[in-house]
Amino acid sequence: MTSPAMGTEALDRLQRDTFGYFLKEANRANGMVPDNTRTGAHASIAAIGFALTAYVIGVERGFITRREAGDRILTTLRFFWNSPQGEQPDATGHRGFYYHFLHMDTGRRAWESELSTIDSAFLLAGMLSAAEYFDGPAPEEREIRTLADALYRRADWQWAQDGGDTVTHGWKPETGFIQYRWEGYSEALILYVLGLGSPTHPLSSGSYPAWASTYCWKKLYGHDFLYAGPLFIHQLSHLWIDFRGIQDDIMRAKGIDYFENSRRATYVQQQYAIRNPLDYRGYGENCWGITASDGPGPTCLKVDGVERCFEDYTARGVPYGPDDGTIAPWAAVASLPFAPEIVLPALQHFNDVYPEMTSEYGFKCSFNPTFAADQQTRRGWISKGYYGLDQGPIVIMIDNYRTGFLWNLMGRCPPIREGLRRAGFTGGWLSPAASPSELASE
Repeated sequence: MTSPAMGTEALDRLQRDTFGYFLKEANRANGMVPDNTRTGAHASIAAIGFALTAYVIGVERGFITRREAGDRILTTLRFFWNSPQGEQPDATGHRGFYYHFLHMDTGRRAWESELSTIDSAFLLAGMLSAAEYFDGPAPEEREIRTLADALYRRADWQWAQDGGDTVTHGWKPETGFIQYRWEGYSEALILYVLGLGSPTHPLSSGSYPAWASTYCWKKLYGHDFLYAGPLFIHQLSHLWIDFRGIQDDIMRAKGIDYFENSRRATYVQQQYAIRNPLDYRGYGENCWGITASDGPGPTCLKVDGVERCFEDYTARGVPYGPDDGTIAPWAAVASLPFAPEIVLPALQHFNDVYPEMTSEYGFKCSFNPTFAADQQTRRGWISKGYYGLDQGPIVIMIDNYRTGFLWNLMGRCPPIREGLRRAGFTGGWLSPAASPSELASE
């Protein structure tokens, strides 16, 4: 049975509460933002990129003043510009890219993590968002633009290709480049756009065709779409880029665009939950959202006479798994622009049926109604904390759905426009006839 749609007031509250994660959890001294709310968590550069973008939206929504947002952003940009770059194992970054996890206090590499190309792309996208928004004559706003431009120009995308056509996942000072590359459809669409748009070290012209050459199309539940199992893959690049009406060669041949593709992927998620092939508790028309998220494992339990094995944090996907009964509300929220007609009822369902899943920063990361180890947990498992990777898309995609403000803003961003053109995108707002004023009015 379809739930009523979440109303405007509840959506306002969800966005404001979620924004609080970046407002309260960030280190004001250097701009570091924790990966999650667990004690001792390190900063995540992806979460920092989301924070920089969220601050811009926060100004527009009245969650934070322009001056405070500018101060936070300037602190972050100054830190990254002055942070140690080089091959030393405790640096912050190398060749204009940054380590996936950084210490909250020093901003230096944590956990011997990799120099992450994709997470650096999210960070740079956040920096470019700030530069595009803070366009005033004040010295602080000019400095934001100068630093963001310099940081973007410093990234050596050609180095990250390591002699190949595609981009590597990353690099470690101890072992060199990671063997895996960004090939086939993934969240790396934004990475290739930014890499191609670079005025200093752009990706080679063959990089995008090489990446796209291993795309996999499937027809599931009546939807023909460019396949990826976890829902976040269909969402993260769309945080900053409005793909409506613009097409690369592949989408032109299929007669759709990436926005439509993500709409279909959202419906596939709902249809999988309705069919519920593994018979998990709670799944249904208004309870879906399988993606990268926290989980109750790793452990195995007998539930209703069936042996069930549960994962901890992993990238879950449909219909081929992994699927252990864990639902991530943020995955539904981040599809709001694509399919509000099924997302808003799902969000209201989460509020009505699982009110304990909402706390200080809005929806918690995930929940699993099937995980019931004893009578005290008959309601199942609920993630104890929050993750920056979840919070950012919630704030940003609610705004993209409601106003399109960020999409219009980034539609004027020269690196985004140039990167899309070099990737072969044409049409829509990329048309030469589309002026900035026309973009703002769309």
